[in-house]
Amino acid sequence: MRYLLNILYVSLLTLAFPYLVYRRLRTGRYREGFREKFLGQIPRRDSQADCVWFHAVSVGEVLQIEPVVNAWKERHPDWEVAISITTQTGMQVARKTYPDCRLFYCPLDFSWAVRNVIQRLKPSCLALVELEMWPNLILETHRAGIPVTLINGRLSANSFKGYRRFLILIRPLLQRFSLIVAQNSEYADRFLALGASASRLETAGSIKFDRLMTDRNHPRVQELRNAFEISSTAPVLMAGSTGEPEESLILSAWKTLQNEFPDLQLIIAPRHQERFDEVSQLIQESGSPVLRRSLVNSGEQSGRDADSSTVRLLDTLGELSACWGLAEIAFVGGSFNQRGGQNMMEPAGYGAAVILGPNTWNFMEVVEELERRKACMVIPTGEELADCISVLLHQPENAGLIGNAARKYVLSQQGATQKTMGWIEQTLGIPFKRNQKTAA
Repeated sequence: MRYLLNILYVSLLTLAFPYLVYRRLRTGRYREGFREKFLGQIPRRDSQADCVWFHAVSVGEVLQIEPVVNAWKERHPDWEVAISITTQTGMQVARKTYPDCRLFYCPLDFSWAVRNVIQRLKPSCLALVELEMWPNLILETHRAGIPVTLINGRLSANSFKGYRRFLILIRPLLQRFSLIVAQNSEYADRFLALGASASRLETAGSIKFDRLMTDRNHPRVQELRNAFEISSTAPVLMAGSTGEPEESLILSAWKTLQNEFPDLQLIIAPRHQERFDEVSQLIQESGSPVLRRSLVNSGEQSGRDADSSTVRLLDTLGELSACWGLAEIAFVGGSFNQRGGQNMMEPAGYGAAVILGPNTWNFMEVVEELERRKACMVIPTGEELADCISVLLHQPENAGLIGNAARKYVLSQQGATQKTMGWIEQTLGIPFKRNQKTAA
């Protein structure tokens, strides 16, 4: 199979080469990690200590595994932790989040690249996050006698339908896993239907809930409040993880409300780094000055210069989670385009009144649960944003009830990390060793 896959990958890469060159020139993507991705030439690990290898695709997964990485360090201080990342933005966030871990770009799914990584890293186990079904990565790791696990396993209805068409290929891959920890019983049933072994399948909940911040007084939240010069008494509307055309929609809604609610502050946090300049220009073209977090950091702007007409732009990486703590009303992007929604659990953890568009299929189960608990508001079109926000501002008690219900839901879902750790330790046959420095 490996040779057929290699031929297929090379053919696809050849066809996509002109587009990749264009994207590299236009956005700066794909400039890092060439030798690691194509050849697997990561720095050699000379230590004889055991090593756990986590694979996180991009920013979301990099941040998502933070509680697991921290728990592993505490419980197994004699192990080394390695994390592979696929995207350049994910690597930038990983360097800030895990300065003491071994970081590298994950090899593309060529058999030779995967084998080189295994030989140079010498991992004791591989933990994939959510659903990473790269055949050569799984097969070569298993062939080397290294246990392969899947944590925080997620299998949406659409993905399930797609994988069922290739059941003859997917079943052997799933049977190579020593452990699959699914987020819920629905996902677990789908893994079973695709051929996963029932004896190696567990359900733990989502580790995403364990890393959610819930304290609005957290120093990272207050640092952003001070940087943006936002009064603790001013209501804050935040639009996070946005994509086109959501910035235009939220700007239009905010301007509609400005006369009635002149103290309402707006923060926009685009999903993709390469759109920061574009969104900054869009804000200025709408007639509002923009205060950029990156320029505050560099000293080129000051929050003291902001007034009620200023839009704050979060154009840094790794601060979105904390920034949600400033918002009384939170619009979560990716829900008015075809992205399928972004993580709405972060603002929910702070007790913000969460507003979503109709396209949230990536988080269908969470949204259904939030709606059942009356813990969010889902509106069909972007043109209704202003009316929805106005209702929440006119009825702060109702907004508070929505936010409190969301926060209670988040708190009720925490605990998946400890369950996941226990099952990994059981699968690998390793004892729990508490870090004595941490314990002290």
